Amino acid sequence: MSSADLSQFWSRFPTGVEVAVAGAHPDKLLGVRDGFRRYLYEGLDHPLPVAVVAQADDDEPSGLELTDEGTVAQARGKVTRLEQRLGSTYHFYVAAEGGLHAVDAADGTHYFVRCWVTIVGLLGEAWGASGSLEIPRRLLEGLDEGQLSFAVPGTRRSGGMISSLSGGLESRRAAVTEATMHALSTLFYGKLESRSIRAGDAFRRRR
Repeated sequence: MSSADLSQFWSRFPTGVEVAVAGAHPDKLLGVRDGFRRYLYEGLDHPLPVAVVAQADDDEPSGLELTDEGTVAQARGKVTRLEQRLGSTYHFYVAAEGGLHAVDAADGTHYFVRCWVTIVGLLGEAWGASGSLEIPRRLLEGLDEGQLSFAVPGTRRSGGMISSLSGGLESRRAAVTEATMHALSTLFYGKLESRSIRAGDAFRRRR
């Protein structure tokens, strides 16, 4: 963006960034907020206030999706419904969903859990994912595909599946934060320069 366009872009947030999030789970809300704050503060060096607002989600799945495609489709569906219902009320609409994905190898199929985030709003739509964590294969022995989505250890109160599998070293909130930051990086890439890109340009000019 030119300096004039950039100034006009930031003028859209006179009191901060307002984000509508599908669902009311605290880990998702805090993770989305943390992801926006991290990208705005550390990436763009633009410390705007970030307000996340929970939105009712009547389409809560009873089990995990078994593919990345299914998880992303679920998140996109929620974001689409939010945007249709709320119009231009918020700057961004976000949905975060956990799901499974399989990797076939010589010794059989390995299953992993990760979080996907879909963001829609200013500058378009983007997706982001957290890192993957493998489910120990011994936990899945004897289960058919219909049982897999209910076999992941962990509860909402104890921090969810990622916290359970990592022994508390990672959390659902951290996964949502990472996925949100990744989605924002894609959304703004080539449109707003991050601090690292500016620093790299300055280094190249000095050379």
